[in-house]
Amino acid sequence: MDYFVQQKTLGYDGSQLRSLFAYRSFGVRGDSLVVFRGPCRVDQDEMVDMEDVRAEDWIYSEDMLHFIVEHFEMDLEKTIIRQRLLIAMIKEELEKRGIRTLRRDGDDLFEEERKLSVSISTLSPVSTLIHCGLNVSDQNTPVPTIGLANFHVEDVLGFGEAVAIRYCEEVRSMRSARCKVRGVQ
Repeated sequence: MDYFVQQKTLGYDGSQLRSLFAYRSFGVRGDSLVVFRGPCRVDQDEMVDMEDVRAEDWIYSEDMLHFIVEHFEMDLEKTIIRQRLLIAMIKEELEKRGIRTLRRDGDDLFEEERKLSVSISTLSPVSTLIHCGLNVSDQNTPVPTIGLANFHVEDVLGFGEAVAIRYCEEVRSMRSARCKVRGVQ
């Protein structure tokens, strides 16, 4: 599994959550994780979460750290588990930086009732996908939020890369673990 950190600002509008995004955009083929920073605005026509669509919600942040993960297999439940693993790893990386006030609720991170993250998993014709966005700014969001800036995370892309490295290592470790055991009867 490979990762790529896009240094230039890139907005997220939901259309990036598609198969082969990493390969088409950055030449990263196969299972991958792309990290980038930029504004986020996901309107109804790009929403994947049907609860949000039915509630006529939308997602907006002036500045977010984005993770797009793609695995070339078709098990959505496994991808949801990986999504929650990614969220737990983000929380752990923040805890390493002294931030111990966050709680994980499913696939999101909160400080009290303020949301740090948005996250979704879905299925494409050839792969499963995860998008996770972390607010950098908490300004002008449609719901109460907190951002990485509130926690004084200054090297946002460096933080994103640390998460990407851990995630890729964890996936490699899990794949190795399944290859070292014998079957039982």
